This record gives sequence, structure tokens and C-alpha cells, in this order.
Amino acid sequence: MNSRAKWILPIVTGVVLLGLWMLAKYTLGYLLPAHSADNPLVPLPAYLLPGPLEVVQAFMEERVILAGAAWDTLRAAAAGFIAAAGFGFAIALLLGNSLQLRTAFYPWIVFFQMVPVIVVAPIIVIWIGSGITSVALITFMISFFPVVANTTQGLLSVEANRLDLFRLYNARWWQTLLLLRVPNALPYFFTGLQIASSLAVIGALTGEIFIGSASSTGGLGFRIIVYKSQFKIPALFATAFTACLLGFAFVGIVAWLRWLALRHWHESIRRKDV
Repeated sequence: MNSRAKWILPIVTGVVLLGLWMLAKYTLGYLLPAHSADNPLVPLPAYLLPGPLEVVQAFMEERVILAGAAWDTLRAAAAGFIAAAGFGFAIALLLGNSLQLRTAFYPWIVFFQMVPVIVVAPIIVIWIGSGITSVALITFMISFFPVVANTTQGLLSVEANRLDLFRLYNARWWQTLLLLRVPNALPYFFTGLQIASSLAVIGALTGEIFIGSASSTGGLGFRIIVYKSQFKIPALFATAFTACLLGFAFVGIVAWLRWLALRHWHESIRRKDV
């Protein structure tokens, strides 16, 4: 696929989705009592389904507040994501290099990943209090497991003949780890980062909804609560799209880092037909 098509296809898809959005706003108006033969086009009111222009207008009206809220959410999401990436990679190195540690701790890592955030959030507030630290901790909890699981799988997925070659030359364990297992695990690590980056903003929003924010404007999660209570549905949509832009930024940065790290040697980057 050429580079031009990679830009054109998403734009065309976006235009089609906007058209379907507008179509739904007007066609579903047939269900409203105000619809009649004399008044065939009755759009759904904004509190049921705002149109794209109404969302843009709400974004412009709330842009200062949304910018401050996005900055708060970005700081918490970035802190939790970076901690999850670093700590997750370190834990994966331990698990991938020791069967005993993997057997002892991996089931518990899975167990703690299953603990609902709604249960953990009140405990975090009692222990730490509200604010960016607590929100970052929630983000860390949500983003941690994909990094550990994928990186550990990469460390264990080395081809047997390559391991035999290292044993043949009497390589030490740390040489096998650094020169064979870690390079083999890098594509898996970045896959885990891509999953975690898409969850980081969701984790920050979840933390802000359940924990709150110590800043004056609050994060995007706090704005969701405010706009919902005020019944400002277009502003609620604008907040959701702002959060999506943050998520795209996280995923884009990880994709760029993955390209930098793998572009010269891994087939997933070098191949042009995928």
C-alpha cells in the first residue's frame, strides 16, 4: 500500500462516519412526536444526539476548561504509563529468566489485574488521598499487565536453535538475556506498550471519575461528571473526543518509538505489503 492511500483511506472513512452520524440524527427524528408529513426533517434534539456542528460549538465554548482538564489527565496518564512501561519490563525480565519466579508470581500478577478498579479506588483515596498521584496509580494498575504479559512471552519465544547456538559457544546467562532474549522480546514489548497506551487515558479517566482531582479545573474524568450533571450533552461529546485525541497521541508516540527501534531489522516494520 502506498503512502498516499494510507492518508486517504482514513480520511474517507472519517467522512463516511460523519455522514452516518448526521443521517442518524435526522432519520431517527421520525420517531419523535413532532415529525409529520408537513415537517419531514425533525432532527433529534441535542440532549439525545448532538450533531457534529453542535459538538464543535460546545468544544469552542469550553476550550479553555477542556484544555486545562486535558493537561491534568495527560500528566496522570503519562506518569502511570511510563511507570507501567519501566516496571513492567523489569518484572518481565525476572519472570522470563526464571521458571521459579514465573511459577510463583505470574498467577498473582494476573490475580491483581482482575481486581476491579471500583473496589481499589476508595482504598487508594484512604491511603494516598485524591490528586494526580492516585490517578496515576490507577493508570499504572490498568497499563501494567499488558506490558508484563507481552514482554514475558517475547522473552520465552526464542527459537530453540538460537538458544542451542549460544549454549554451544558457552554464553553466560546475562549474554543470552541481553543479546538474544531481549532483542527477540522487543516487538512483543512494543505490542504491550501499544495496548497499554490505549488503556492509559482510559485509566486516568477512570481514576478521575472515582477518585477526583486536586486541581482547580479537574481532569477530563471530572468534566464528564460535571457536564453529565448539567445535562450538557454536546460538551460531554466534546470531552470524549478530547480524550480520544489524547489516546491517539499516546498510541502515536509508541508507534513512532517502535518504528525507531525496529525499522532496521524486524519484518513487521521493513515489509511494505502489510
